[in-house]
Amino acid sequence: MLKDFKPVLSILLRFIIIYLVLLFGYQFYLNGFQGKGLDSFSKMIADQVMYVQNSMGYPTKLHDDIAGESVWFHVKTGYATKMVEGCNAVSVMILFVSFVFAFYKGFKTFIFVIIGLLLLHVMNVLRIAGLNIVFTDYKEYGKMAHDYFFPAVIYGTVVLLWLVWIKFFALKNENS
Repeated sequence: MLKDFKPVLSILLRFIIIYLVLLFGYQFYLNGFQGKGLDSFSKMIADQVMYVQNSMGYPTKLHDDIAGESVWFHVKTGYATKMVEGCNAVSVMILFVSFVFAFYKGFKTFIFVIIGLLLLHVMNVLRIAGLNIVFTDYKEYGKMAHDYFFPAVIYGTVVLLWLVWIKFFALKNENS
């Protein structure tokens, strides 16, 4: 009977191992920035958000808050939002990578992960820019946008990528 569940258990075990390794690796990375402000990956994202917003006609400046381990977005005439480590979507990316590699299918797995990570990164930069615009021009919708709409966008993108991976890559040979 255990033989029937071996493929499922194998996928689950791979997912858990990959997830934990990536999670502990990321935590090790973050520990190097303790007391030094926001980590460099999150700062890079903040810079990209600033570029996007400036390109869209929303003059933006960044202000580091070392003690708060965050970066504030000054948009137009005031502070719109602040970015903390959790805004960089790395935890979502770790979940995405773990799931896709749990259904490993050779070299195409790496290609799909790279393309998926790039798409998630772009979606996250646009998500943060969108939040800043909402908090600048439509403050009354800020909480709803932050708590519901934009998380649905980023998590929806992950689920969509997972479905594409399963349907068109992971189970392609099984369904033929």
